[in-house]
Amino acid sequence: MRISRDLIDEIVAHSREDAPNECCGLVAGRDGAATAVHRARNEFESPLRYNVHPSDLLRITNEIEQAGEELAAIYHSHTRSEAFPSQTDVNLAQNWPDPIYLICSLLDPDEPVLRGFRIADGQIEEVALEEGDGT
Repeated sequence: MRISRDLIDEIVAHSREDAPNECCGLVAGRDGAATAVHRARNEFESPLRYNVHPSDLLRITNEIEQAGEELAAIYHSHTRSEAFPSQTDVNLAQNWPDPIYLICSLLDPDEPVLRGFRIADGQIEEVALEEGDGT
């Protein structure tokens, strides 16, 4: 997945702002490239798990569709663990197997790590994030 430095920075900023709770949001895309980050509220307001607030999910997916784009990724932060899907993340992905999952780890707050994964049928596969313009 191609993603610009500006979009990476937006995800990292959101992760830092919502800490110590996990943040979450959706990434719009086209042709394998991220085009926009859409922040959402974490319905659980928790440092251990997330759920995109239902009203935000509806609003953002409508915005993405109206722009003629697709849901390319779902992102969230891990405030106290590495950027790798937890069992909770794997369970949540059962409902959304198509998007890429971006996880921003703040384990070392001075060196955040963003990684991408495909999660389908309980299997985790890392997806390379290629820094580049999505347009």
